[in-house]
Amino acid sequence: MAQSVPFTKGHGTGNDFVIVADADGELDLSDDQVAALCDRRFGIGGDGLLRVVRSRALAEGADAAASGAEWFMDYRNADGSKAEMCGNGTRVFARYLVDAGLADIGGGLAIGTRAGVKTLTRSDRGFEVDLGAWRIEEGDVLVRAHGLQVPRPGAGIDVGNPHVVVALSSDAELDGLDLAQRPLLDPAPRHGANVEFVVPRDPLVQAGVGAIRMRVFERGVGETLSCGTGVAAAALAVRHWAGPAAPDEWTVEVPGGTLGVRMRDGHVLLSGPAALVFHGEVALD
Repeated sequence: MAQSVPFTKGHGTGNDFVIVADADGELDLSDDQVAALCDRRFGIGGDGLLRVVRSRALAEGADAAASGAEWFMDYRNADGSKAEMCGNGTRVFARYLVDAGLADIGGGLAIGTRAGVKTLTRSDRGFEVDLGAWRIEEGDVLVRAHGLQVPRPGAGIDVGNPHVVVALSSDAELDGLDLAQRPLLDPAPRHGANVEFVVPRDPLVQAGVGAIRMRVFERGVGETLSCGTGVAAAALAVRHWAGPAAPDEWTVEVPGGTLGVRMRDGHVLLSGPAALVFHGEVALD
């Protein structure tokens, strides 16, 4: 017998999610069920699923609960696989909690994720999330993608989840990519990686703020209109390539809009909008 499950649809710069409230952790969603909910033709449609669950209700949320984060963002990719983090997802998650009266953002809202506790605040762009420390991996990754004549070197950036960032020479080269097919990475990361392709704006820096344009292929999903952690990784990579005089504040244009990135005290912060689009119920087989 099918179970009826309430849901909310939300997005952050076009990176869209199915949101399911499960405060006490009673839903055990299989990979196939998540994939069915995220299917754009036969389901609700989304780049991923956000399950809203109390940290204390999950074994994965024990550390978050101990640190005082009441809510845990159980994020699943569109194919059902678990992911460590989702930058746009954290903002949509916070928007849901606030609008549902489940939390007050106040001076900061802590939420648990598989990449640790993340704190969100209000910002001029909507919400800002502190993604924490980042790591630039040693050595390049060779990236092959349809639309590129030759493989390109990419920089490995870890912002709680893995990314490989590739610099391109022009908007035409970026627009010419065929991201309907997964880019190939050599060496291939053990758990895969999101792949970002970036082009610097001209000029790169204006009034102390850097600017780039980006497209992304997300592991377990495909090309998406936006990827929050990917935006942060792309800004960090270009800042690293630009050298010590590069700014700590960036704007990143993605197909779904524009996001802000800033670096502060060894942490990277991501800001942007979050919207809840509609609510409903779905039969879950």
